[in-house]
Amino acid sequence: GLPPVVVGLGVSLFLWRSGPFGLFNLMYTPAAMVIAQIIIASPIVTGLVLAAMQQLDPRLHLQALSLGATRWQALWILLREARLPTLAAIMAGFGGVISEIGAVMMVGGNIKGQTRVLTTATVLEARRGNFDLAIALSIILLALSFGVNYLLTMIQQRKGGAPWDSRPFRWK
Repeated sequence: GLPPVVVGLGVSLFLWRSGPFGLFNLMYTPAAMVIAQIIIASPIVTGLVLAAMQQLDPRLHLQALSLGATRWQALWILLREARLPTLAAIMAGFGGVISEIGAVMMVGGNIKGQTRVLTTATVLEARRGNFDLAIALSIILLALSFGVNYLLTMIQQRKGGAPWDSRPFRWK
């Protein structure tokens, strides 16, 4: 992965008014925060997905092409075959950005009502000495993290069933 503070600085350089994308006025907006988070998560998710794709039988790609699939259709088939490791990659990427504070603080500015998120609010309240509020925010962040991971684990436990699959979930 990339160091979040370096990503924050890089995104800031691009989004400041004097930067190449300054005309879009994205600095200190939720969009800037999303851009930074995507850049942070991308290497983790991409690396894990590529590793999963390399484990697939290479004949699968050739078979899809020989049956008339386009390159995009063949890629889709490979991604479907690697869906469980892809979900694991998404979980890893989510875990990397859910607790991130450096880049978010740099590009978002921690502006109350606009760009303040759970992680930045927790740090702010702890610095102010409001530990009860910081702990409450931390519990919310943990619940959110566990909830998302639980949901993705349920999807994985369906033996690769898609989230839109109507079959009820059952532990086996």
